Amino acid sequence: MLKIIGEYIEKSWLLIVSSFFFGLLLALANTAWSGKIEQNKIDKLNGLMGSLIADASKFELVLKDAQVNTGKGKITKSDIYRATTSDGNTAGFCFRAEGAGFADKIELVIAVDSAFNKIMGYSVLASNETPGFGDRITGDYFRRQFMGAPVGTLNLLKKGDDTKVDNDIIAISGATVSSTAVVNIFNNFLEQIRRQVSEKGLLSNGK
Repeated sequence: MLKIIGEYIEKSWLLIVSSFFFGLLLALANTAWSGKIEQNKIDKLNGLMGSLIADASKFELVLKDAQVNTGKGKITKSDIYRATTSDGNTAGFCFRAEGAGFADKIELVIAVDSAFNKIMGYSVLASNETPGFGDRITGDYFRRQFMGAPVGTLNLLKKGDDTKVDNDIIAISGATVSSTAVVNIFNNFLEQIRRQVSEKGLLSNGK
């Protein structure tokens, strides 16, 4: 009996040590990968901001963790960047925005002009929308409708003139949910971000 108990303790000890060792390895690997994933996201963010505001020579973080009420008591944080030209003038602002899509969360990078009056465009930072349907939010047909549109409430329509620059956005055929998600993200973030940028005095003289 003592021999059996001894063997049981020995095997249990080995199992505990092995579990701890492999758990530690997994934790270290997760830490290493999460840091790399976050850095890749930062690199992608910088690249997207540069493509949205081509005149910018640098992007400066001017407001970190700006709080945005996205409805139903949910508060989301956003980082706001000021784009400046080589002569020091403000070329516009970029900020991260997110909301629920059809399949998962959609993360956008939105750019506006220096006066925060016009939308300069958007790019998709992260999305898992349905291939061939919802993922068309990354395409030119949908994205170009936002370029030059006034900052304000956007309306999503099923049909209309998609070449007209105004507050009306024509939905992607077969991807109404994803189209609605993008428009909702704009409507949730634009006015709240503009107010906070204005309160910081960043719109006062365009510099």
